[in-house]
Amino acid sequence: MPARPELTHPGDDAIAAAMSRTLTALSAVIQALGDGEHTLNLVAQRTDGAFVTGRTDLSIGMEPIRLAVLDEEEFCALRMLLVFALEGSTMHSAVLIATTAAEPDPRACGWSVRDGWLHPMDTDDLQAAVIPCPDDSALQREVYPGPILPQLPDSEWEDPHA
Repeated sequence: MPARPELTHPGDDAIAAAMSRTLTALSAVIQALGDGEHTLNLVAQRTDGAFVTGRTDLSIGMEPIRLAVLDEEEFCALRMLLVFALEGSTMHSAVLIATTAAEPDPRACGWSVRDGWLHPMDTDDLQAAVIPCPDDSALQREVYPGPILPQLPDSEWEDPHA
């Protein structure tokens, strides 16, 4: 059986830049989602072929601004995975899907990681990602294009892979 390829360890500067982008991206996602109960799911494929996932539940209020994280460890794990996804040297691909438990119409939007940032997913791809399995009693979700998230100008961060 062939050994798995080893993951490349990104440099500290690359991780620091990706952490900064992650905090900016998560802030933008939270603002874009707005009021409500939301679940963020991140699925990524590492360069060694393994899949990694993270999930966190959030309660967001905009007036006054409030953010409640239901499980701090889950949130930290998702944030860490997003750092490595945005950094890029250890991940082939990653998607972040936000589902909102709005009654009577639950909804979902998503972003894929490209070039060190979150870009709105195609709604057909998103629909395939959130459709319940046959015989699953999960709710059907309305999918909508994820908002374009404001990104820092290129001069404020450097892509270590460029």
